[in-house]
Amino acid sequence: MRRLLVAAALIAAAGCGTTTAQPLGQVQLSAADALAQTAQKAEDVQSYAADIVVDFSDPKGGAGNVRGTMLFQQKPTLASDITLSQVTFGGQALPGGVRVILDGETAYLKLDLLKQLAGTTKPWVKVSLTDLGDDASVRQFLSQAQQIDLKSAVALLTASKDVQAAGNETVGNVQTTHYTGTFPVAEAVKLLPPDAQAGLSGQLSVVKDMKFDAWIDAEGLPRKIQLNGGADQATFTAALVFTSFNEQLSISAPPADQVGEMPKNAPVAE
Repeated sequence: MRRLLVAAALIAAAGCGTTTAQPLGQVQLSAADALAQTAQKAEDVQSYAADIVVDFSDPKGGAGNVRGTMLFQQKPTLASDITLSQVTFGGQALPGGVRVILDGETAYLKLDLLKQLAGTTKPWVKVSLTDLGDDASVRQFLSQAQQIDLKSAVALLTASKDVQAAGNETVGNVQTTHYTGTFPVAEAVKLLPPDAQAGLSGQLSVVKDMKFDAWIDAEGLPRKIQLNGGADQATFTAALVFTSFNEQLSISAPPADQVGEMPKNAPVAE
C-alpha cells in the first residue's frame, strides 16, 4: 500500500538531432540545439506550476488515467506539492484522489483510502526520509518525487538523435515550436545526476525507445512535454503542461493538528 501511495504521486511526471533551422526568439537554431538551449534554460528555473495528464492501458489490468497538478520550488527550500484529483485503474477510481507535499526530508500524504485500510484518524500522514530504516522502497519513491523535475524531464529529451520541428502551435495562449522525436531510455538516463539515475532507470527500463513531443516557447522554456511508450502490449501517455515559471508559490506543510504518523500496520503493495 505504501508503494501505491507514493508511486501515484510520481506520475507526473527529462544532443543530437536534425539540422533543420527553427526559430527560437530572434535566433535560428537546429532542433537539437533548441532542446539543448531549453535544458540550459531549465537550470535557471527556480519554481514552476504544471498540469499532469497520464493515460495508460494494460491488457492484464485494464486502462486507467491520472489527472492533477504540480507545484515545484528550489528556494527557499526544495519543496513540491502534487495533487492528483483523479486516479483510475481498471474502471475503479481512487476515492478522493491523493495529495503529496514534499518539504525537504519530509513527505506529507493525504489519501482517504488509508482510513479504510489502516485506520488513520488524521487527514494527513507524515513520512520522514531519514526515519525510513529498512523500508528502502518507500525512500526510493519519495526521493524520486524530489528528482523528477523540469530539469530531469528536459535532460532526457536531449538524448534524442532524431528530433525535428513539427510546426508552430499555441499552448496555453503561448506561441510555441512543436518538436517530435525519440530517445533511447538507457542512454538518456545517463544524462541525469547519479542519485536520480537508479530510480528512473528502474521505472523506465521496460521501454527501450521513448517517443516524445515538446512544445518550446520563444524564451526557450517548455510549455508542454509529452512522453509515449509501451512494452508487452501495455502503453502509456504522460504529459506535463507548464502554466507558470519563476513565480512566487505557496508550498507549506499542512497544519500540525491535521497530521499523524504513517501507521506501522499499513500494508505494503508489492
